[in-house]
Amino acid sequence: MRNFLSGNEAFAEGVRLARPQVISAYPITPQTTVVEALASMVEDGSLSAEYLHVESEHTALAAAIGAAATGARTFTATSSQGLLYMAECLTYASGGRFPIVMMNANRALALPWNIYGDQRDSLSLLDHGWIQVYAESNQEALDLALMAYAVAEDPRVSLPVMVNVDGFALTHTYESVEVPTADEADAFLPPYRTANKFDFENPVNIGYSAGPDFNRYYQYWHHRDMLAVGAVVEEVEARFAEVFGRAYPGMVDAYLCEDADFVLVTLGSAAGLARDVADELRAAGKRAGVLRIRYLRPMPDAALARALVDAAAVGVLEQDISFGGTGTVYANVLASLARAGVVRPSANFIGGLGGDDISREAMRGAFAHLEALAAGEGASGEVVFFGVEEEGGKR
Repeated sequence: MRNFLSGNEAFAEGVRLARPQVISAYPITPQTTVVEALASMVEDGSLSAEYLHVESEHTALAAAIGAAATGARTFTATSSQGLLYMAECLTYASGGRFPIVMMNANRALALPWNIYGDQRDSLSLLDHGWIQVYAESNQEALDLALMAYAVAEDPRVSLPVMVNVDGFALTHTYESVEVPTADEADAFLPPYRTANKFDFENPVNIGYSAGPDFNRYYQYWHHRDMLAVGAVVEEVEARFAEVFGRAYPGMVDAYLCEDADFVLVTLGSAAGLARDVADELRAAGKRAGVLRIRYLRPMPDAALARALVDAAAVGVLEQDISFGGTGTVYANVLASLARAGVVRPSANFIGGLGGDDISREAMRGAFAHLEALAAGEGASGEVVFFGVEEEGGKR
């Protein structure tokens, strides 16, 4: 059935179809309407779940961890400072190998206080052991709610998933979305079964300590199983296409990259405008391409290298900055390419901070910068802030 839904409403529909048994909820803008919609679903009986209205984001994830430790399928959601407040619990969830699914409505971090969307919240926590995936549209947000459980609960993975949805640009923007039937969702996602849970008949140790002699093995296994995610994603998406008829491209989404002279890499909702501008440039005879990263953890090394190996210049556009360094995505992309032996002139474009508009003009400027780099003009490695004059602005 096709409905006109905001990104938050679409994601809530996906969660409903996944049939979580426990939902731990604490509201924060722009995530609030996700847990409000789920509360209504529990109240009207369209979703059978234990709904916990907790006192903080920290407690929301702690409760989800406790529920997951009993073998329950769990869900929670957050944003911005709420995600940072959860940070202590993130490694408990991933180290405990609990396949929790959490929606993060990407939003700027304080200070200055700002409720609008950028991606500094999730990108600051890449190293906490969670799978991270970024939606481009409301339809993808709904579909990822289902696919995230299938990936997380696969025995080869058994790791939590953070599904990132751009604040306001997606969460509060309405699109036409195809909502699957419950029967379709049940055919795709079976009930959760795990041995990693409290069991009075066959007791197991959960949440234990490990000293220097053993700790390294747990970290290695965590890393090894994170690297298995790419193959699991491909299998899950193939099965998703069979059931629902919608196909997804795996860890990355390459557009016009096969013969591109220069490629702009981005993630989230900004990819649509990037593709539009690439089409304009193609019509003018300039070979531009766009690569959307869907999964940033694990880092899609091989897919990035395949898509970018023939480009003469590579740029990364992100809604994030690691102060005093570069954007986090840029640093990860360069490291990924270096591991594959692909070294190209590059530039890092920073835009959309605090919900600032990424304009078509700015996007054209980014491509023009890359075109110059591909022609051997300009310096590689520049960090370019959209809309910031060199001497402009006051503090």
